[in-house]
Amino acid sequence: MTERSDMDLPDGGKSYKLVAEGAESTVVAEYEPSHGRETAYQSEADLEEELLRILESQGYERLSAHTESELIANLRTQLEKLNDVRFTDNEWSHFFHEIIASSTAGIEDKTRLIQEDNIQILNRDDGTTKNIRLIDKVHVHSNRLQVLHQFEEEGGSHPTRYDVTILVNGLPLVQIELKRRGVAIKEAFNQINRYQRDSFWGGSGLYEYAQIFIISNGTHTKYYSNTTRFKHIHEMEGRPAAGRSQKSSDSFEFTSWWADGRNYVIADLTGFARTFLARHTLLNILTRYCVFTAEHDLLVMRPYQIAATEHPQPHSHQRIRSEETRHARGGRIRVAYHRQRQDAD
Repeated sequence: MTERSDMDLPDGGKSYKLVAEGAESTVVAEYEPSHGRETAYQSEADLEEELLRILESQGYERLSAHTESELIANLRTQLEKLNDVRFTDNEWSHFFHEIIASSTAGIEDKTRLIQEDNIQILNRDDGTTKNIRLIDKVHVHSNRLQVLHQFEEEGGSHPTRYDVTILVNGLPLVQIELKRRGVAIKEAFNQINRYQRDSFWGGSGLYEYAQIFIISNGTHTKYYSNTTRFKHIHEMEGRPAAGRSQKSSDSFEFTSWWADGRNYVIADLTGFARTFLARHTLLNILTRYCVFTAEHDLLVMRPYQIAATEHPQPHSHQRIRSEETRHARGGRIRVAYHRQRQDAD
C-alpha cells in the first residue's frame, strides 16, 4: 500500500476500484484522479448543487422540509417504515418526547442512543410493547437515507440555515458545511462551532443527533466526530470536558482526511462524495466503525484502520501498528476492538 502524506492532495476522481472487489467494502482500493478537476470559481451554492446531484445519483432521496414540524413528521414516517409499524398519535407523542427529544438529553446522551442504545421500547396503547430501531446495525441497507439542504432552524438564539444535512431514518446524523473554493475550510469548522452555540439545541434539539461533520471548500474536504466539535467548544469557553485536562482529539487539528486503500487522500468534494458518502460506505461507518468510549468520545475510524479491519493482511501487521502509533489516540484500540467484535460475530 502506497502511503501519501496529508499534504499530497489529489484531484477530483471518477473511477474507483473496491478493495478485494467486494461491493460492500467500505474503502475503495484505488482512487483514480480525474484530469478534469474543477478549478474555476465555484460559489457555495454551486458546490451545494453539485453535491446534491451526486447524492441523488447514489440513491439518496432529496427531502423538502422547511419547518421543524415537517422534519418531525418525516422522522415519524421513516421510523414507521424502518420498523414496519404504525404509531398512533399518542404513541408517537410519548416516544418522541420521552426518548428521541427528551428535554434532559444532551449531545452525549443522543450519541449513546445511536451508537449503543439504538433499540428502544415502544409502549403501545393496547398495553403491548414493541422494539423500535432508531438505526438498523444488522441490516444496514434497511436504513433510509435522505438529503436536506438549507433547512432553517428558527428555535435557536437567532434563525440559522444549515447547508446540507444527511438524514438516516429521519434523524440528522451527518451535517455538511460548505465554503466556496479558495476559502480555508477552518472557516467551515468555525461555522459549525457557531451552530452548536446558537442553534443545534433549538426546538426539539434534533440536530444534536449529528454524529459526523463534514467541512469542504470544494478542493479540500475533511470529516470529524460530534465530540471533536463539542469538546473543542468547551475548551474555547475555558470549560474542559469531563475527564480532560489537556487537548486531545478535540480541535480542528484532529479532523481527518478520507483516503483510498493506498492511503491516498481523497480531498476534492466530488471524490469524497462518491466514496465516503456512497450509501454502503456511510452506513458502514455510522454503524460499524464508530466507537463511543467510556470517556464519552465518539471515535470515527480512519480509512486505513477500516481497510485493515475488513481485509487484514498478516504481513502488514507491523506497518499497521506503527501507523496507529503515529496517528490519533485510540487508533490501535479501535482496530483491535472491531477485529475482536467481527471474530465474535
